[in-house]
Amino acid sequence: MEAHEEVRPMGTNDVLRRSIQHTHDGLAEWLEAARAMGAPPERPRQGYDRIDMFLASTCMHLHAVDAVLLPPARKRVRDGGHLVHDYMHSAKHLEVVLAHVKAHEYGSVYESAYAWPGVWSDVRTAMYDHHRQEQGLGERLTDILDDPQLDLLAERLRNAELAAPTRPHPYTPHTGLLGLVARRVMHTADSFWDVLEGRMVPELKRAPKKAPGRFTQYMLGDPRFDEEE
Repeated sequence: MEAHEEVRPMGTNDVLRRSIQHTHDGLAEWLEAARAMGAPPERPRQGYDRIDMFLASTCMHLHAVDAVLLPPARKRVRDGGHLVHDYMHSAKHLEVVLAHVKAHEYGSVYESAYAWPGVWSDVRTAMYDHHRQEQGLGERLTDILDDPQLDLLAERLRNAELAAPTRPHPYTPHTGLLGLVARRVMHTADSFWDVLEGRMVPELKRAPKKAPGRFTQYMLGDPRFDEEE
């Protein structure tokens, strides 16, 4: 049985859609930097550092979407099962393409028949389709959730990237309890191999928490008075 959207007065918060767009703008910049791949002779690895950063940033975001956006989309949005199915088809295809990039970067013999221009063309096509699918998720969730719920989703999406795997894993579970376990295991494994290979990965920071309101301060027995007052 498909989930049904609740009929309720909605807010006007656009934070989730803006967060998704901001992330994809950043990923597009990393992609262009990776495609350039220029490096001075004394630092031949410099070009590959940019590829590492693009791959890690993209994979961390993909895994965060699996953890944060797919569950409410499946449960709360009308035809959520179909929406998630279409998104997962696009996301897994992108992960397969990203796996080819990493294999190509590290000189896999199976990638010898492909040239970098063709590899990057496949990436751009897959990235475009994934962006379109994720925008659809954001729009449908924005249509049915109120402002506090959207704020929470955007915050959770950012925080989930901090503990997300840094490599593509298209053939591991992505949703449900198995997906949760797989992400935790892969995060640990990826972190180990990133250190071992000296791989560049982004260092994300948690968004600063909002200061507690006066009622919350009262309930916690921790009043904080404004010195200017």
